[in-house]
Formats: sequence, C-alpha cells, structure tokens
Amino acid sequence: MKYFNNIVNWNQLNSNEQKKILSRPVCLENNTIKKKVKDIIKDVQVLGDEALKKYTNLFDNYRLNTFQLSEKYISSSLLGINPILQKAIAIAKKNITSFHEAQILPETDIETQSGIRCQQIYLPLNSVGIYIPNGIAPLLSTVLMLGIPAKIAGCKEIILCSPPPISQEITYAAHICGINKIFQVGGAQAIAALAFGTDSIPKVDKIFGPGNAYVTEAKLQVSSILNGPEIDMLAGPSELLIIADEVSNPDFIAADLLSQAEHGISSQVILLTSCSQLAKKVVLSINKQLKNLSRSSQIYIALKNSSIILTKSLFQSIDICNTYAPEHLIIHTENARSLLNHILNASSIFLGPWSPESAGDYASGTNHVLPTYGKSLSSSALGLSDFKKRILVQELTAKGFMDLSHTLETLSQAEKLEAHNNAVKIRINFLKDKYER
Repeated sequence: MKYFNNIVNWNQLNSNEQKKILSRPVCLENNTIKKKVKDIIKDVQVLGDEALKKYTNLFDNYRLNTFQLSEKYISSSLLGINPILQKAIAIAKKNITSFHEAQILPETDIETQSGIRCQQIYLPLNSVGIYIPNGIAPLLSTVLMLGIPAKIAGCKEIILCSPPPISQEITYAAHICGINKIFQVGGAQAIAALAFGTDSIPKVDKIFGPGNAYVTEAKLQVSSILNGPEIDMLAGPSELLIIADEVSNPDFIAADLLSQAEHGISSQVILLTSCSQLAKKVVLSINKQLKNLSRSSQIYIALKNSSIILTKSLFQSIDICNTYAPEHLIIHTENARSLLNHILNASSIFLGPWSPESAGDYASGTNHVLPTYGKSLSSSALGLSDFKKRILVQELTAKGFMDLSHTLETLSQAEKLEAHNNAVKIRINFLKDKYER
C-alpha cells in the first residue's frame, strides 16, 4: 500500500514553490476533445434525434428508439427505493427547500425623486435544462440541488438529461421534485440537444449541472454560440481546504480530506495548520483510513495533488486560504465562527468539528453546485437567483419628466447623442403646447 506523507513548511518555500504548492491539477487543453465536441454539437444541430441515437449507441453502448421516460415509469421508481433512502431524500429535500425559499428577494419599488418610480422585479427563467452525471455514482443529490430551486423560482419547464440507463435513484429524486420530463441521453450530445432542441428534446434557455471534460467543453461551446443558451458555471475538479489548530480532531480532518479526494483523481485537498503534531497525526490517520476505502487507489492519485502545509500562525493560514480561494473550506478550530469575518474568498464554508463537507454535499440545505479553480474570488455558489432574471421598470409622470428633462438634455448633449436629446425635446414641446393652450 502506498503511503501519503506530503507535509511542507510554507515559510521554507520560496515564492515560486509557494505558488506551485497552491496550483490546481493541470487541466490540459485537449484539442482532440474540443474538435470532437464541436463535431457532436454540429451533428445534433443538423440530424437531431438521429445523432442522439448514434452517439448513445457509440458512447453508452445503449440502443434507444425513444429517449423520454414515461410518466408511468417515473412513478414506478418509487417501488425500487427502500424506505430508509426515501426518508433520507425527504429530509434533504426539506432542508434544501427551506434554505432556498429563504432566498426569495423582495422586489424593489421606490420613487427616486417626485414623479419618478423605479422598480426591480424578478421573473423565473422560462425553461431550464438539468444535466445529471450517471457514471460511477448516481448523483441524486445534484437532482435535488438543481430541481428544488428551479421549482421554487417558478421555472415553467424543467428538462432533465442523464446517460442511460438512468438509475432509479435519479428518477425517484426527479419525481419528488416534480420533474416529469426526463430523457436518457448523456454527454456532449445531451448538452447540444438542450441547447438547440431536437424533435424529442425541447430547447432550453439555460443549462445547469456538472459533467466530465466533454460535458464541460460542450457547455462552453454552446454558450459561446450566437443565440446559444446561458450556463450555470464551468465546474472543474473538486477541492477542499481545511484550516485547523492544536485542538482539532485529526481523525475528523483525515476523513474530510479523504471524502473530497474521493470525487476523482483530479481532486485536490489541502490542510493548513501551525501545529506540526496535528499534521503528523493527520498523516497517520489518512493512511489508516485509506486502507478501508474501496476507491483507495483513485484517492491516492488525488492525494498526489494535495498537501499538508505548516504555517507560522492561524492568521497566515487564513491569508493562504484567501489566496487559494477554495471551493470548500472547513474551519476546524476553536471558536471557528470568530474567523468567519476574516475569510474573503471561499465558495462554501463549514464551521467547527461537527460540520463535515458531506453535510453540504447532501442535506444541510446549502447548494453543492459551487465555483472551483479559484473562481470564488468573483463568483458565487448556485442559488435561487440563478433560476430567475431581474427586470427593471421605470414610470415617470408628466411633472416628473419635466423636472428631470434639463438633466436628460444636458447629459445627452454631453454624449453628442442627438436622437436621445430629441426624444426629450419633443415631449417638452408637447407639454408646453398643451399647458399654453
């Protein structure tokens, strides 16, 4: 059995070495993937369902005449789910619903000055596509994370695509979220179908959901095409950073690091601590726990991208964390909440020893669709607002317009936009004529 022991002292590294230790696993730009995805998208645009059948047979080794699951089949998925799992899904659904319902924003409606009313209103996206991977693990939790806010937002049409054969767990999760348009199609071809529509699969306005390199590349390409759909984000390999001190539990920390490394060989996990004794204990615990995990060989590859970093202080750990901008951050210290105001960049934060990252992945209520690869510097976790659009409204009375007209004329003249100025003048003249008569 291979042994993990990557402990480094931050203050003994030069600036280049420090930068390298915080570098994510390299996502190589694969021109082969780009070209294959481009060809698949073009095929789906031209041939529609026939292209979907071809690629489903080629990539999934599955022959289908019809892609959509019948309502009867979806309803029957209930029979294949044991009551314990049903209860767990129900609890997760309740918590996710509660958290996302709390995100409903009040509309803005104010009078900026007398006679000028300005509003900001929210409308649901008309149609959304949800992509759910269905490979090694059926990601039923992602169905909940995407389906629940889409329903709360009021999206009129929710289309779910997942590679065949779709697991009963995914079908059941969709069923209890009220999603009844479920299609057995995966990969780049599913993204293309959602982006442009086929005879079977409707075109959507925005595509959500994670996937492999082909799915991610397809999302990038379709969102770049004129009249293509919006996308939620381009999620990279998963990552976790933990800040810990001398009172932290090394077994908890080791378990959390391993749980995130389990996501895939390109995942990255980092521990920051000023306590060398804790670091050594965590290493021992990682290697002990690793022996009992079925995916230990894949986890070990992810651990090659990962490090335990010794710092000089807790606040140096925080500075490094803010530089790294992790997808998941666990603050596993004494009085963890007291450090929250010092964290500037993280997608999702877990405070204290009883808040494992697994809670956020499944059932605490927060969303697990998160920016990765340092994007938390400027991007946010998925939320209810991603399923809505903001619309601005303004209404001026005649007096309100007249009071603002001089300002409008001055600014339009400064920008040398004559037609803008004319739109103001023609109204001024109309009002003057009306009141002079």
